[in-house]
Order: sequence, then C-alpha cells, then structure tokens
Amino acid sequence: MTFYANRRTAMYAGVAALAALAGAGVAWKRQALGSIAPEALNAFWAAEFDTPTGEPLLMKTLQGRPLVINFWATWCTPCIEEMPLIDAFFRENESKGWQVLGLAIDQPSRVRQFLTQFPVSYKIGLAGMNGTELGKMLGNDVGGLPFTVVLNADGQLILRKLGKLTADDVKKWTV
Repeated sequence: MTFYANRRTAMYAGVAALAALAGAGVAWKRQALGSIAPEALNAFWAAEFDTPTGEPLLMKTLQGRPLVINFWATWCTPCIEEMPLIDAFFRENESKGWQVLGLAIDQPSRVRQFLTQFPVSYKIGLAGMNGTELGKMLGNDVGGLPFTVVLNADGQLILRKLGKLTADDVKKWTV
C-alpha cells in the first residue's frame, strides 16, 4: 500500500504544480503590457466628457503629452485612497509635461459633491457608464475599479493596472 500511497501523493503534487504553473501563466498574461488596439485609442481620443463644472473636455486636447487615465468612482474605497497619490504625482510632474485625467464612473451630482470635500489638481471627466465601456476597450476586461492606464507622449502604453495604485507603480511611470 505504501507504494500506491506515495505514487498517488506524487501524482497529486504533479497536478498541483501544473495547476500553479497554469495560474501563474494566466496571471502573467493578464499583467503583461501588450498594447492597446488602435481602434480603442481612436475611440478614446474621439471621446468627449463634461467636467464637474459643466465644461466640455475633449480627449483629443490631451494628445501629444504623457497621460495618466484613472477610472474611479466616489463609492470605490480603493479609488478614493489612491487619489492623493495620483494628485501628488500630477503636482510634481505637471511642469514636465505630464497630464492626469480622472474619469468618474458615477453620477455627476455625487462627483461634484465629493470634489467639493476632496478636491484634486488634475482634470476630472464625468464618464458615467460610458466610461466602463471605454475602460474595457483600454484593457479592463472585468470592468473593475480603480483602473489606470498610462500612455507616453506618442500614445503608447506604459502601464495598465486594475486595482489600487502603490507608490512603486507611480515610480514606474517616469522611468
């Protein structure tokens, strides 16, 4: 019996190792940069959103300089927690040509109220539910928040992250 028990244990260990490798491969593929499809970028650059003050915000005006696009909502705790980090990045790097855009996937009245209590220095666009579809086009397959996309001045992908940003993530943007 010991031979079969050891053989069964070895077989289970082998299956577990294969499953772990497959999981790691899927995770790596999901985090791999890849690129953004040209039609997705074209749709982004063609988009227009209102700002919280009611002014139009044309995405095409953001072309030609590095850009951080952060999808967020007032009800999303990780979104709110990362906003000071994003705001600090913007204030430190605006003079170097960096732009930051927060696209709110939320009701305009809630966004306006939130921003009166917790203002930020960077641009905010009221994306509503259309923002969810735009996020999916830019690589957010699950539609979760927060979701951040960083583009260089040529519109090429530097970083794409689903989930709360860390200081280490932000350091990678300017490297």
